[in-house]
Amino acid sequence: MLGLRTQIHPNTIRQLFFLALLIFMGFIILKELYFMLTAFLGAVTLYVILLYPKRILTIKYNWPAWIAALFLMAASVAIMILPVAYLTSVGVEMLSPVIKNPEILTNAFDQIHIFMINQFGIDVFNPDNVSKITDQVLPFTQKTLGSTMSVFGNIVLMYLVLYFLLVQTRDVELWLKRTLPFKTANTKKVISEVRNLVYSNALGIPIVAIIQGIVAIIGYSIFGVKEFLLMGLLTAISSVIPIVGTMLVYVPLAIFQYSKYGVFSGVGVGIWGFAVIGSVDNVARFLVQKKLADVHPLITMLGVFMGVSLFGFMGIIFGPLLLSVFFMLTQIYINEFGKVDANNPDKGVNYEED
Repeated sequence: MLGLRTQIHPNTIRQLFFLALLIFMGFIILKELYFMLTAFLGAVTLYVILLYPKRILTIKYNWPAWIAALFLMAASVAIMILPVAYLTSVGVEMLSPVIKNPEILTNAFDQIHIFMINQFGIDVFNPDNVSKITDQVLPFTQKTLGSTMSVFGNIVLMYLVLYFLLVQTRDVELWLKRTLPFKTANTKKVISEVRNLVYSNALGIPIVAIIQGIVAIIGYSIFGVKEFLLMGLLTAISSVIPIVGTMLVYVPLAIFQYSKYGVFSGVGVGIWGFAVIGSVDNVARFLVQKKLADVHPLITMLGVFMGVSLFGFMGIIFGPLLLSVFFMLTQIYINEFGKVDANNPDKGVNYEED
């Protein structure tokens, strides 16, 4: 027995060598094309959103695939890209003074701090706490806004990829079905779940943010907030942060308005924030998630921070999407390749029966 030697089959050696070569080449390619990752994710996201309208144009109305693709691309630019570009440019212009001179934000918190100490004896917005907040928030904001130009620089590349995806839809679907290492039923399930997650993140997050931003602007203008457009934009952006969300904006704003402009302005902003903006958030999220995939708030929060770090501004959408897809694929893998219980052979492989 000791004299026997275990030999590795030549086919196994060739397979391992081939896998190592693929991993090495894949690493080199990914490293060199990393700058295209945002454009590629954007193209895939728009492809999922535009796929159904494209099928209507090509199947029902017999449009050539390339004409349908160009039409939908132009429509997406007019409906999504141009408004987002405009709002982003406005936000960058409004926030640039604060980003360049953080003392503006610090001074505002100092006023709130003095007011809270004098009126209520509450020491929340002291210099140490404000410093911690600015140390965390400002780099996050700088990274988000600083990558804005690179995002717009990738738009042309994104639409180039999107064009080929829309024109060669059948080839894309066949490639997915042949490439995904799952059973046919689970492959369909993966495609369906990814589609729902894209809708939920790429449409649900902006829809809720826009609704809250509009409602906030209306309330802030009523109660005399001078920079009501900027505050409304910040409220919309903060809506992507679960649990605290828009309170990060309207709570300090209400205290500031109360200390500087009186009871009507401060209490009005506070009531509007809790009663109206908060209610709109709950209702909008409920209606959106009822129609789309229900993404856990923790996934959204972690995904936003991860996404902004990786992709900048567009990470607000791509971060939660990637994290959601990761957990979904993990569950698919467990159901597909998990161990089968000897006493219950069907346990662990019932995903495709849903």
